[in-house]
Amino acid sequence: MAPSRGPQVLARTLHQTLSNHRGPVHVVRYAKGSAKYVLSGGQDRTVRLWNPDLGTQIKTFEAHGYEVLSISVSHDNTKFASSGGDRSVFVWDVTAGVTTRRLAGHMSKVNAVELNADATVLASGSYDATVRLWDLRAPARAPIQVLDEARDAVQTLHVDTTTIITGSVDGYVRTYDLRKGELRSDFIGQPVTSVAPSSDGTTLLVSTIDSHVRLFDMSSGKLLNDFTGHNHTSYRCRACFGHEEATVIFGDEDGRVWAWDLVDAAVLQPNPPPKVHDKVITWTEHHPVDAGEMITASADGTVKVWRHPS
Repeated sequence: MAPSRGPQVLARTLHQTLSNHRGPVHVVRYAKGSAKYVLSGGQDRTVRLWNPDLGTQIKTFEAHGYEVLSISVSHDNTKFASSGGDRSVFVWDVTAGVTTRRLAGHMSKVNAVELNADATVLASGSYDATVRLWDLRAPARAPIQVLDEARDAVQTLHVDTTTIITGSVDGYVRTYDLRKGELRSDFIGQPVTSVAPSSDGTTLLVSTIDSHVRLFDMSSGKLLNDFTGHNHTSYRCRACFGHEEATVIFGDEDGRVWAWDLVDAAVLQPNPPPKVHDKVITWTEHHPVDAGEMITASADGTVKVWRHPS
């Protein structure tokens, strides 16, 4: 039996506020590796690169004609993909600050974009209810595959070596096994706003707009746990795992960051947590390696960096 990890603590001390965006911030992602940088995307049509430790902006990436809704950073931090209201996916060279590819084909805004592990394949999920797969090594600009099983907007996706997981407004989580050519559909019953598999791929965290975050067994589809208390009824908000996947974290529509113990689903104190953003928290992401840091983005126009008091 695994040893008890003791009482779980969330990074709740505000370290920096990143406030250069004009209007709502829809997404913020850590860079890969030691994750010393973050990228944020907003209603102001920009992607911004920051040093979250110093709270300084390093670069602005401008090419989008509409809001930026999604960002995915490559494994080596040399490029990233972004998408939003443009109906195209943009691939950027980080150092040069310019787009290297623009992938057109979706009929409506692109809610989610995700690169695979070696940044050779990109998946994009759209309001047009499709997921498109793009080969970034090929000169052709057409998608290599279109997944059109969703009956409503695709809000979220995750790309693995051989699987793609999607969450849709139609209430389904769909798992595509690309190697076997198989699809599994799990009916959650409410519009899905985020999916996050555990690092070992055995469980899946799903957030829906009935103010629930649920943990499912990936192989059987069985419900393992249900996390509640937060307010999530209208917007695309995101659930994620905390450090070493001992906790579940969710930034809600009231501007509060909730956390639960993964095993017993008990709310980490304080309950309710304090309101830390003036508007809905659109994105929550825990630092990939540091136990004591996470970031939140909000419709209030800010990104906030949270730390443990050391």
